[in-house]
Amino acid sequence: MAKIVSDHHLGDPAVKHAHQNFVRLLAGETVGDGLRRVQGSRVEGRIVYFYVVDDEDRLQGVIPTRRLLLNPPSTPLADIMEPHVVAIPETATLLEACEFFILHRFLALPIVDGRGRIVGVLDVEMYTDEISDLIRREENEDIFQLIGVHLAQVQQASVPVAFRRRFPWLICNIAGGLACAVLAGLFEDVLAEVIVLAMFIPIVLALAESVSVQSLTLAVQIHDLGGTPWNEAVRRLRREVLIGVLLGLACGSVVGLASLAWQHEAWQRAAEVALVISASITLSVMTAAVFGLSVPVALRAIQRDPRIASGPIVLAITDIATLFYYLGLATVVLC
Repeated sequence: MAKIVSDHHLGDPAVKHAHQNFVRLLAGETVGDGLRRVQGSRVEGRIVYFYVVDDEDRLQGVIPTRRLLLNPPSTPLADIMEPHVVAIPETATLLEACEFFILHRFLALPIVDGRGRIVGVLDVEMYTDEISDLIRREENEDIFQLIGVHLAQVQQASVPVAFRRRFPWLICNIAGGLACAVLAGLFEDVLAEVIVLAMFIPIVLALAESVSVQSLTLAVQIHDLGGTPWNEAVRRLRREVLIGVLLGLACGSVVGLASLAWQHEAWQRAAEVALVISASITLSVMTAAVFGLSVPVALRAIQRDPRIASGPIVLAITDIATLFYYLGLATVVLC
């Protein structure tokens, strides 16, 4: 089988990653001769195609396995072979070979030299492994860009340079955290009066952040597909708001009921606290969905790449809005 390689080797010659695990059949033979030749070979693994060659080993045709097995032994191979063979030139790169698989959708492709002699075979598994590896790397790249880090640059940079590139984006998180601390200080009285509110702050923030990242990922995918017209962006924004409302109601109901069971207060007071938690989660999750979609759209509108550092910005403003909703509603309802 062809060995698995990474996208760093896509410029390698395709023949370097080919295998010799195939059977040559002679053009002048019959199906019976071909089957005996196959039985006498030491080929291991799956055989998809049989390659028909002449006396000088030049590729003449290809026979699918099923066709060879289902024809009478006396049938000449030349009668059942496909003479128009799609082959990869010996000079092709691995990237060009992947393009051949995309265009022709065969399970294997032969590689031929300048004289038409078969020198190896590439299986489709090589192509699928290569593309899967590229997709994983691109997804990793997008994730790192969302949090403000360009993966390739950081991997190749020295420690001081990597620090300078990553630290500025963490300022967004620091600023968001300090703003949340200031907000908590402004609502110190309600936190002191209703201790249970402080216990649920982490889960309220975590839910909003999770939804904002989900929406942000969706927005980045839209950008990668070439963007979208403004009317379509508005339609998607409305849809995301509706999804945010449903997610908020579902999450708010679950956490609200959990807080109701958690408390040892009088029933009315416990119900008021549960209502505050449920309503604030609903509002914050809905807002987080809007932020996650609208921030990348806004960055795109000002000619900025929405993948770069959208994450820290969205998370910071989501945290501030969420805490404001949470403590603001608590002050209105409970104090």
